[in-house]
Amino acid sequence: MPLSRLNDQQLSAATAEFGHNLIIASAGTGKTSTIVGRIGHLLSNGVKPQEILLLTFTNKAAAEMVERVAQYFGNEIATKIDAGTFHAVSYRWLKKEDKRVVLKQQRELKTLFRSVHDKRSFTHIDAETSAYGANYLYDLYSFYQNTEMALDFETWIKQNQREHETYSMIYADIVDEFESLKIQYGFLNFNDLLIKMRDLCKSKHLGYKEVLVDEYQDTNALQGTLIDAMNPDSLFCVGDYDQSIYAFNGADISIIGNFDKKFNDAKVFTLNKNYRSTVPILSLANKVISYNERIYPKALEFTRTAPSAQLPKLITYDELFDQYHGIAASIRDSMTAREEIAVIFRNNSSADGIEVALKELGIACRRKGGTSFFDSKEIKVLLDLYTLLVNESDMMAFIHLFEYAKGVGTSMAKEIYTALKTLGNGSMFYGLYAPDSAISNPFEKRTLNHQLGLFDDFLELGAIGRFAKLGFEEKFLRNAVLKHPKLTKEGATFLHLFYQLFRDLKGIKQPRTIVKKMGESELYKMIITHLAQKRAQQKDGSIDEKQESEAKIRITRKAALLEELSKPYKEHERFLNAMILGSQDLTQGEGVHLLSIHASKGLEYKEVYVIDLMDGRFPNRKLMARGGNIEEERRLFYVSVTRAKDMLYLSFAKYDKIKKIDFVASQFLYEAGLIEMDENYKKLVKKGSKEEEA
Repeated sequence: MPLSRLNDQQLSAATAEFGHNLIIASAGTGKTSTIVGRIGHLLSNGVKPQEILLLTFTNKAAAEMVERVAQYFGNEIATKIDAGTFHAVSYRWLKKEDKRVVLKQQRELKTLFRSVHDKRSFTHIDAETSAYGANYLYDLYSFYQNTEMALDFETWIKQNQREHETYSMIYADIVDEFESLKIQYGFLNFNDLLIKMRDLCKSKHLGYKEVLVDEYQDTNALQGTLIDAMNPDSLFCVGDYDQSIYAFNGADISIIGNFDKKFNDAKVFTLNKNYRSTVPILSLANKVISYNERIYPKALEFTRTAPSAQLPKLITYDELFDQYHGIAASIRDSMTAREEIAVIFRNNSSADGIEVALKELGIACRRKGGTSFFDSKEIKVLLDLYTLLVNESDMMAFIHLFEYAKGVGTSMAKEIYTALKTLGNGSMFYGLYAPDSAISNPFEKRTLNHQLGLFDDFLELGAIGRFAKLGFEEKFLRNAVLKHPKLTKEGATFLHLFYQLFRDLKGIKQPRTIVKKMGESELYKMIITHLAQKRAQQKDGSIDEKQESEAKIRITRKAALLEELSKPYKEHERFLNAMILGSQDLTQGEGVHLLSIHASKGLEYKEVYVIDLMDGRFPNRKLMARGGNIEEERRLFYVSVTRAKDMLYLSFAKYDKIKKIDFVASQFLYEAGLIEMDENYKKLVKKGSKEEEA
């Protein structure tokens, strides 16, 4: 039984009575063992595995816990436990209810959102503040969905973004049109999954007797309302308010802070015996985090009492890049295995410096949070093509693909797609290959509304004859979609190559053959050239031919790897789902780990370097000014240092010779007792107080 390995604190929590239980699990205190023990306790007391729901921060964490349960109860029982992220669990349930559910990635929905935003003009509004761009407005709307449960978007903008009140009606109309398009095409984003799952829970009891929530401190308002809607017989929430570091993404620390006030029968358990780090490392962590308000009383206790434990070491450098090269040299000389070393940073610019320094010394490293195989543009193109083959109604795959066509933006790509569907009487491919000849103008009439920034810039239809010398087949040349007045010769050529590719793919059943033909197509070759030239472009605008050639080779290798991945699959949909949904937890590379603090969450390493501990960088004053605070930055520091098991190095530089900036050490170094508190510290604290008041 997993309970036999638990300490007294863990055992008390794992065997708690049914009800509302909150477990405050400090860093390295064995929260995973406690959750596994709790599941074992439930199974041993007659709760069926399918009556247990485990919600985790990553699907990888869920899989690991289920695997540990299987060691005691077998795969047949363990795999019946419903486990995964909020989004993964919601997606499975919604798929059961409606097989037509189409989940789209943020990248694709941003493309759709941009096509709506780009139709608007803000130039007629006399305002000192410039309107938000499409990508930022999309992110702002997503934040609103995750955090606001009462106000409509227009009112929320007026109250929270007052300098943009003038644009609030246009912003709200963009959002309304975006939501209408999603409904029209059956698209869901990750927020929609939770909203629709919440609606499902309100109308249907899902049969769970207990819901377990991991990383409860990172729950946002939307996730909180979903848990409420589930209304399980028993709730078992595990988290640590000192590790709440996702406020920028809507996480609400008050959810964990108010647990015992929200539920009358709430019981709060505390795990504070740390099994990860040495006494000196924990002492430093405790000392700094104690400057934050204690929501529930706790303090980390030491279990590793080796007298020879190494003290955390502060390394000071005169110049910023001396720091990166110095740390790289320390790693080179370290006896610790490369895979057991992590460099943790607050800002991506810090990672760029250390990555270059490591590579100069020939030290392998992997950077988590960078572009993965499945996120690379060349692979996304192939998956967009495959998506259209499986589901021609996926307008966003079409729009994203045609962004590679010269002279075709998101708004125009959407117009072409809609026109093809009109010509095909609802089918994009019929509109491409067998257009209705009775339709002479397939383009939608523009909606005009001066107040909402909608103007008529669609001129008269263009003549198809302008493309006569491009060598297109007569059948393609007669298609009315070519009448779009702004369609360039390059855009028409791209559309023709698209036409040829999907004509050649017709009737092919094997995913591997499909991927191979896509990778060898003239359309993909055109896109490869575009990507390779962009990656080989020099500062003066010229193209480095050697870099372009190398880029093409790397792109071709990735396409070949996707072909290899397709080998085991016999069905198009199974292959596509595996590639899109199964790529989220992928990590690549080997060697030293370069991690943002958020990416380091839940991980541990023998030797850890926390770099760029200068005021302004860490704590990050810019992010604090946008709604963060010193408490959140301090929690980030706490998370970063508690990743270290044996050796912890903290570093800062005094000067940046490129930007000609003098740095002051981070106030966290003062609070850790590594620098004696002086006038500089008092100035930092005073500065922080003024920023928070502002």
